[in-house]
Amino acid sequence: MIETNDLSKQFHDFVAVDGVNLSVGSGQILALLGQNGAGKTTTVRMLTALLQPTRGSARVAGYDVTKNGHDVRASVGVLTEHHGLYMRMTAEEYMDFFGQVYNLDPSLRKTRIENLLEYFGLAEAAKRRIGEYSKGMRQKLALARAMIHEPGVLLLDEPTSAMDPESARLVRDEIARLKSTQRTIMLCSHNLTEVELLADKIAIIYRGRILVQGSLDELKRDVFGLPEYVAQFAAEWDADGLALPKGMELLEKTATRFKVRVEAPGELNPILLKRLADASAPLVSFQEEARTLEQVYLKVMASARGKEHVQ
Repeated sequence: MIETNDLSKQFHDFVAVDGVNLSVGSGQILALLGQNGAGKTTTVRMLTALLQPTRGSARVAGYDVTKNGHDVRASVGVLTEHHGLYMRMTAEEYMDFFGQVYNLDPSLRKTRIENLLEYFGLAEAAKRRIGEYSKGMRQKLALARAMIHEPGVLLLDEPTSAMDPESARLVRDEIARLKSTQRTIMLCSHNLTEVELLADKIAIIYRGRILVQGSLDELKRDVFGLPEYVAQFAAEWDADGLALPKGMELLEKTATRFKVRVEAPGELNPILLKRLADASAPLVSFQEEARTLEQVYLKVMASARGKEHVQ
């Protein structure tokens, strides 16, 4: 549903996006992460055919962004950080206005407006002015507006920016629900916890270039290597006689815990746990050492800056 090949954009002598390759399938959420000015918004603008690429190509919902700009814009729903709600309108008036922008006939407009406001929990507030809405309600209304023409692709730029935790959770829940309808979603966000909860694939962009991309598990493995697990005991226990399965490497050991690096956790962890049980080890827990998206992001960015410094 979203496919880019060497997608690039240059403004005079400034390269904003440089050789971006992305692929997002139906029902997937891709999170594009990076600093302000890294090229995220420029990429989104090219994917909505608002900016022409300097080099490379992109297809959205099957349409070429250069050759079929009108079809691309008709196939995507866009939510930007500044969503441009009209505060004096009611939600119904606002949705109807955008339904007319997309040339929906009156009966279809009415049906979709009712369904979307109900879906996002705004039906009871449909006749209230938008200026009376909370931040969470406004953001959900902006999402509803982005979907009035039933797009197969959603491009969301900072969808929970500057929102209180409760409102942000409401919007996150709605995004997860939208994914379940087989919509393809591209999400730009600085909220890494939010990305961990929502994204199937993650790409980190720096100065216009994609540094790494893949699932969170793939990124953890690429950046930090094989997963590490910690066994914690209720009391001191001598693990010297314990034979680790082949493919496990002991990293550290004390009287009450040890840490191992594991090549194939699904295969080797059950073997180790059985050996611990057979040895009557006072095991309290055996779990993977936490490696968060934040740790991945910070290490990738530090590495990118370090390479620039060396150059």
